[in-house]
Amino acid sequence: MAMRDIRVIGDPVLRTPCEPVSEIDERVRQLVEDLLETVDYEGRAGLAANQIGVSLRAFSWNIDGDIGYILNPEIIEVSDEFQELGEEGCLSVPGLWYECERPAYARAVGTDLNGDKVEIDGEEIWARLINHEVDHLDGKLYLDRLRKDVRRKAMRELRESLESSR
Repeated sequence: MAMRDIRVIGDPVLRTPCEPVSEIDERVRQLVEDLLETVDYEGRAGLAANQIGVSLRAFSWNIDGDIGYILNPEIIEVSDEFQELGEEGCLSVPGLWYECERPAYARAVGTDLNGDKVEIDGEEIWARLINHEVDHLDGKLYLDRLRKDVRRKAMRELRESLESSR
């Protein structure tokens, strides 16, 4: 297993929709190992494959000690109700946290490395995780989901942080 570097905003892999996992081979097995190792750190809730530079539909999670992964996730249900606005952050947008509207409940299905069905669902953090990670796999960042006024502020802060880090 290998701890992988996280790609950050500006890297085109983050804006490219990921391809489905069509065959379970050694490359996919290694990807899952890397996703699990890389997400297994304090403060990391989820990690999509493209965040470590691999354009395949897979993500891992780390919620309250529950660590797992899903291949080819598809959101099959979300609630009509939304969570109270909660701050959301992203490893690929380091240091920036903004209120982002997400459904109160979400359910996704996919498979594991054996081709067996994986189903994850939940409210609050689970719903946020499912939507956030599937957005990544579709080439979207949580910044795209912010209200216009909040997004403008976020983009300004992002530019300032990038300029100060040069």
